[in-house]
Amino acid sequence: MSEASQSVAKGGTGRKRYAIVGTGGRAGFFYNAIATDYSSTSCVVGLCDTNQIRMDYANGQLESLGHGKVPTFLAADFDAMIKSTAPDEVIVTTIDRTHNIYIVRALELGCNVITEKPMTIDASRCRDIFSAVDRTGGKVRVTFNYRYAPHNTKVFEILRSGAIGTVTSIHFEWLLNTSHGADYFRRWHRDKKNSGGLLVHKSTHHFDLVNFWLQTRPLSVFAQGDLKFYGKENAEKRGVTKFYSRTRGSEVAKEDPFALDLETIPALKALYLDAEGEDGYYRDQSVFSDGISIEDTMNLLIRYRNGAVMTYSLTAYAPWEGFRVNFNGTGGRLEVEVVENSYVNSGGDQALEGALEKRTILLRPLFEQPREIEIEESKGAHGGGDSVLLNDLFGVPTTDEYMRAASHVDGAASILTGIAANRSIETGQVVFVDDILKVPES
Repeated sequence: MSEASQSVAKGGTGRKRYAIVGTGGRAGFFYNAIATDYSSTSCVVGLCDTNQIRMDYANGQLESLGHGKVPTFLAADFDAMIKSTAPDEVIVTTIDRTHNIYIVRALELGCNVITEKPMTIDASRCRDIFSAVDRTGGKVRVTFNYRYAPHNTKVFEILRSGAIGTVTSIHFEWLLNTSHGADYFRRWHRDKKNSGGLLVHKSTHHFDLVNFWLQTRPLSVFAQGDLKFYGKENAEKRGVTKFYSRTRGSEVAKEDPFALDLETIPALKALYLDAEGEDGYYRDQSVFSDGISIEDTMNLLIRYRNGAVMTYSLTAYAPWEGFRVNFNGTGGRLEVEVVENSYVNSGGDQALEGALEKRTILLRPLFEQPREIEIEESKGAHGGGDSVLLNDLFGVPTTDEYMRAASHVDGAASILTGIAANRSIETGQVVFVDDILKVPES
């Protein structure tokens, strides 16, 4: 073990050791929590990335929080990091298309894995992960923070109680606004080869919620999806005549309300603008430029193994952020509306990302008066789910009656809905999920 790793581990006998691969904006969610609220149970022992400047920024954050710096390793030296720092678990927060690489290798090197969603982006990569789990006996955990939001847990409770009988149909509408939604079209997510598109990268949250709420899996998917708002061609149709490739250095961008000025946001400047000389990655691309291969308008019809059917829509240019989901059952109806605050990923206080503006759950039993359901108060990011998830990951283990911890099987079940939807968009046909990949029941 390196001297730096030994210094991190001092004074914390029994603390679980974590290495982090991918030190962009999402990594801070994990290392900030470890360095502050969970410093007695956990520690970071190594950082790995393609970009040294981003790792240096993460180390600076760790140091400012009293954790101390840790060794850094470029991506080609991932194996060396594992061997020299001896982590118990590896946290994967790289771009989506590389999740499988680090998940598989970490398992092969004897580590368990915590991975950001989506677990991966296609069936072949998913098979690689399943094979590695089977070979090594290691564990993979997917961080579905929305499961932990009190209102989403309450929906699970109500449905489990049988308050609306057997669920027969669901209508689920998710809206991404012109701040958060637009942000996917500025950065690496805009290339479907990197992210699988929003039906994999973002909707995996929503499909996982339905799998969790109904305790079932998708059977078949029919989907339509288009790029209707973002992209140069759509802007031209609306009469736009001035374009730019990125905000930095552009006079045209000064007139665009969608432009992101990295100079004005310290965290984004440090993570991306100051680091772009190393890898050429531009975080401030125009949402109305060429090169976007993902959809911004998606509509799905999904049949589940338990017989329920869901209509689902995702719009990435809405005037507000949040979702509406309505459940119809043999004993009534459950109506949920959640409004989240507007934000740019890692563009401010992470505790406010996806924080609530309002939420309501209305139960309408057959032949009875409707009643609003009381929900436990929650604060913080993603509807209050982040803090509960972090405690589940890094705190003292407790029994969770809701069984919210998500395994690689749950991770696969959620992404396969989006993967099937992508195939349906390409072919115009209904796609059966088992034709893509058969996922075990548990």
